[in-house]
Amino acid sequence: MTAGVVQVNGELIATRRAGAYHHLTFVAPGLAEHARPGQFVALTVGGPTAATLLRRCFSIHRVSPSGTYGGTVDVVVSAKGAGTQWLTALRAHDETDIVGPLGRPFPLPTEPVPCVLVGGGYGSAPLFWLAEALRERGCAVHLVLGAATEARLFGVVEGRRCADTVTVTTDDGSLGHRGWVSDVLPGVIRDSGAAVVYGCGPMGMLRSVTEVAAAEGAVAQVAVEESMACGVGVCMTCVLPVRGNDGLTRMVRSCVEGPVFRGDRVRWDAFSDGLCRVPADAVGAPRAGGH
Repeated sequence: MTAGVVQVNGELIATRRAGAYHHLTFVAPGLAEHARPGQFVALTVGGPTAATLLRRCFSIHRVSPSGTYGGTVDVVVSAKGAGTQWLTALRAHDETDIVGPLGRPFPLPTEPVPCVLVGGGYGSAPLFWLAEALRERGCAVHLVLGAATEARLFGVVEGRRCADTVTVTTDDGSLGHRGWVSDVLPGVIRDSGAAVVYGCGPMGMLRSVTEVAAAEGAVAQVAVEESMACGVGVCMTCVLPVRGNDGLTRMVRSCVEGPVFRGDRVRWDAFSDGLCRVPADAVGAPRAGGH
């Protein structure tokens, strides 16, 4: 495995509800001290006799490298399918196999600059740890949290502890501004003078965050939510088109080359109806007529 990546039997020591989500804390010695904001972990689901072969990947909410348990990792889970339902049904002292930290973390500015952090639903999970890392570097931090409803927001109270300002949007107006994060983001960038915008959440939101950031003269760094099955670059389920420094588009793996990319390098035009297509001009794309 990659240097710094470990595989451990993670013991669940705390589970609690957070709105529509579950906040889980696992003992993960050797993992926490190497992790950085934006990275993720891959968890085995279903138990040793289950037919569920593929792991489930989750952004790291935060870590504690030391303490009574010798290192813990927190993740936020939305119980949708059989795998995530199995995870959220675990009880204290149950164990599951964990691999991490995986992927590329959020790049941090070399100089203190104002930053805006945008999260959609439980995609906001890694942003609070990122906010703390940015503030340690002297950066002002402004948080924008959005979701369909108040119940599907994550971290509003925590955000008020670690950010200079928090702006909330909900599609139905149940909390904060009625509408999308893209409705309020231009004003937040202008008011803060932000040079960098970080985003984590649904792909449609990340596209709009990238477009707004570009229009306001800021750089977007986004953690994509492509489905990652193995988490280590073998299965190729999480590929997406990204433009390189040479201007060429290549299909790259979210779990290895990402999950964090510069937003203006991602080929958002390739995504529609929940699918990602290979752009015709991508390196290795099929040619018309099969030649």
